[in-house]
Amino acid sequence: MKIWFDILTPKQVMFFKPVVDLLREDGHELLCTSRDYREAVQLARIKHFDLKIIGRHGGAGKYEKLYESTDRIFKLADIIKRFEPDTAVTFSSPEGSRIAFGLGIRHIGLNDSPHAESVAKLTIPLMNHLFCPWVIPYNAWFGFGISKNKITKYRALDPAAWLKRYPMSSPALPSAVTDNLELDGQKRIVLIRLEEAKASYIADRKLGSTIFMIDALVKDLSESANIIILCRYQDQLKEIAERYEGRAHVIQNVIDGTLLISLANVFIGAGGTMTAEASLLGKPTISIAPLHFYVEKYLLSTGLVQRACTSNDLLRLTKKMIIDKKYAEKQKKKAKYILDEMDDPVDTIHSFLEGLE
Repeated sequence: MKIWFDILTPKQVMFFKPVVDLLREDGHELLCTSRDYREAVQLARIKHFDLKIIGRHGGAGKYEKLYESTDRIFKLADIIKRFEPDTAVTFSSPEGSRIAFGLGIRHIGLNDSPHAESVAKLTIPLMNHLFCPWVIPYNAWFGFGISKNKITKYRALDPAAWLKRYPMSSPALPSAVTDNLELDGQKRIVLIRLEEAKASYIADRKLGSTIFMIDALVKDLSESANIIILCRYQDQLKEIAERYEGRAHVIQNVIDGTLLISLANVFIGAGGTMTAEASLLGKPTISIAPLHFYVEKYLLSTGLVQRACTSNDLLRLTKKMIIDKKYAEKQKKKAKYILDEMDDPVDTIHSFLEGLE
């Protein structure tokens, strides 16, 4: 079988790499495409994942998103027509969905973010089948034009796809993570992951930024803790480095996020994937995401994650977690039990694709 994967984000690199490896071992012919997007492209290089780069990320503006997506469809269409895949697999790629639909290619899609409505509207109605975590109710998808019999749930959160296969037990951190940070070995480490500010579900809704909460944290803890900030975009990286110069360590290069999480004593996430990943690794984890979503709701219900809605909440929780060794040990045990009970979504997707004719 000939299969086309369109892989657009760091999370998709981590999720699809083991699926692609298994399918190649099975003898299938694969084409893996991506776009010029800093984190995805650089992480793919780190993971030795060969991606054909077509087009680029559109940024935050509506016109720019439309232009770059249209341009990418135009450039990709000819490549996919010549490859002639039997199946397209995407994590709700708008360009992948449109091309698969236009060329009559069976489209197997994944999505764990019904709150990202713009992407869902462009992709879910065009899928032949949708896979998602079990914590998302069927009715969350119905409004996007897909029926229940086209949805398969796996009993796992998406980071289980790599955490179950590549367990992080006391990893030897690469020097690229620590050499340039000049961390104080006597201080605890707080890792902050910024929000996906250019995503339409944030930019279009004009949701409040988390930056003022982070301002308060950095002001209060910069002397007593190592604060590491992980940005998403090049311009965001420049802005944050200038904003917190001398008070926080801003990661300049894309690195393996799982290794970075293993370094931290407390993780603060303004997004989704790394918050789930940190919590499943047993790290004391705080969510400051600018909106609520189903995966976070599940993590809150298990106690793997706590939510901070104000600067005072964030400071209080961080200070408590950073010194509470019993809490940290409890989180490790709880996370191990919950992760062990989850399915391996890689096996689920691989088996489904192997069963297609």
